Amino acid sequence: MYTGAEARGDRREDQERHSAAGRRTGRRHPVLATLAALVLAGLSVPLAVRAAGSDGVTPVPQLLAFLPWFLAPTWLALLGAALARRPLLLVWGLAVLAATGWFLQPYGSTAPDGAAGRQGKAQFRVLTSNLQRGGALPDLLETVRRERPQIVSIQECDSACADALRTPELRKAYPHRVIADGRPAEGSALLSVYPLGEKSEVPARLAMPGAVAKIGGEEVRLQVAHPMPPDLGELGPWRTELGRLRSYAASGGDRPTLIAGDFNSSADHAAFRAVLDTGLHDTARMLGQSRTPTWPATTAPPLGTQIDHVLVSRQLVPLEAKFLDFAGTDHRALLVDLKLF
Repeated sequence: MYTGAEARGDRREDQERHSAAGRRTGRRHPVLATLAALVLAGLSVPLAVRAAGSDGVTPVPQLLAFLPWFLAPTWLALLGAALARRPLLLVWGLAVLAATGWFLQPYGSTAPDGAAGRQGKAQFRVLTSNLQRGGALPDLLETVRRERPQIVSIQECDSACADALRTPELRKAYPHRVIADGRPAEGSALLSVYPLGEKSEVPARLAMPGAVAKIGGEEVRLQVAHPMPPDLGELGPWRTELGRLRSYAASGGDRPTLIAGDFNSSADHAAFRAVLDTGLHDTARMLGQSRTPTWPATTAPPLGTQIDHVLVSRQLVPLEAKFLDFAGTDHRALLVDLKLF
């Protein structure tokens, strides 16, 4: 028969066992907690830079290009925090999730309703494609024959590409052109069925030719975009050349402006948003396709980022946009129908 002292001793032992079990439970999965914290820290830095309206330093710009995909590691970090029973980590993860969701909101305006039915001065089609050192030339030529775009912006046009653009067939289809020869990644071209005058070039390591076309009685500024990519440890040329594209966009006055090409940047980059803030609009965004990935083509559209764009001033309204897959390049092409008002 137990005495009172023995019973109290047993209760104390039970309480100690339960307390120890509780402490062990509270310390479960410390590795998961550490991994979750590391993931959240890695995501919080680029999100903070995005919130500050900056691009930061390497590797932040590279991470910002894939901001929509922050959702996947954030959910995994939340799961790890839940399994580790770390309330503060859960709150942190929810904050990262909310910030990512906030920045996923499309940046820029939408196309005005009824534009397709309104009378315009002209309607034309634009094709832009990065050929990756000329590798996608056969698909480009086939698409040009099939889709018959009136304006074609080509990046990474190598010598074989330049020769193909000078054949009688292409000269007849596009009698007006600016071809900037260069090493495979440096060459670019602007083809037009409309007369081109006032030819120019935005200074850059990769050729970015431009011209003014006479369309529907209006002078429309056309510009190829291909700034340097934000290479690890070398962001200066990328920032500088996007800045020059911004200056070009801002110098247009009331003339309609179109910039098409591989911008090596998405709407999550401050340097690209600065171009839009001059009054240009992203045609894909206007048509509800602002998050359609164009690079790398091997994983797009399920996974990637949109860095190929057709930007237009307010006088140009997109009616339709299609993303095309070309063999031989790591970029998807973009075909846009526009109406000039």
